[in-house]
Amino acid sequence: EKDRVRFAEWTRSARETGETPAIPAATVVLLRDSGHGIETIILRKNSKIAFGGMWVFPGGRIDAEDRLDLDADDDVAAARVAAAREAREEADMIVDPSGLVLFAHWVPPAIAPKRYATWFFAARAGSEQMVIDDGEIVEGEWMSTGAALERHHEGEIELAPPTWVTLHTLHLFDDVDHALGALDERPARYHETRIGRSDDGPVAMWAGDAGYATNDPSAEGGRHRLEMFEQGYRYLDTDAH
Repeated sequence: EKDRVRFAEWTRSARETGETPAIPAATVVLLRDSGHGIETIILRKNSKIAFGGMWVFPGGRIDAEDRLDLDADDDVAAARVAAAREAREEADMIVDPSGLVLFAHWVPPAIAPKRYATWFFAARAGSEQMVIDDGEIVEGEWMSTGAALERHHEGEIELAPPTWVTLHTLHLFDDVDHALGALDERPARYHETRIGRSDDGPVAMWAGDAGYATNDPSAEGGRHRLEMFEQGYRYLDTDAH
């Protein structure tokens, strides 16, 4: 019941704040074990659509058919259906919506021109072969979390903050069972993003950061942010446990 109330408030905030209402969306992070650590499917978007050229996890907006036979206000249930559908459409991977682990909700800055309020789920991938749709998606790879972060650091691939932070989080775990168990046990994290500017570059901040309320990265105190500097990205979360 506590989660239901919490998630409903996140949905309400996404619809009622910002210069435009955020579009409900869902993403699924598909995982498998490898000799190089946890691997996940990352897809490169067609350059002509939203997030064009970026590497992302399978996902997209919640469509009307995803809500059939569901409570009209239950965005989480609809997001589960949408996440499974997108995995099938974009990568030909089969996912059971009921087995998805909800671990985060991301809302872009209020001034973003097109905003998606995205529920992030994780699941162990099946044994089927990944096949991209070759429409919205033009390239796809299984990447270890470490390799993806390194390729981003070297400028080979472009990652949005939610994707980078998710990869960074998963990189802390030894295997898929460990990752899914830990994500399932902790409360889902809420990230309504605000962007501040520092002398070194932009800083994405979330609730819990001392500079969040004022968009001032120099404010002293707690940290919950992603520093996106030219020399590299750094994630700070002083309340992490």
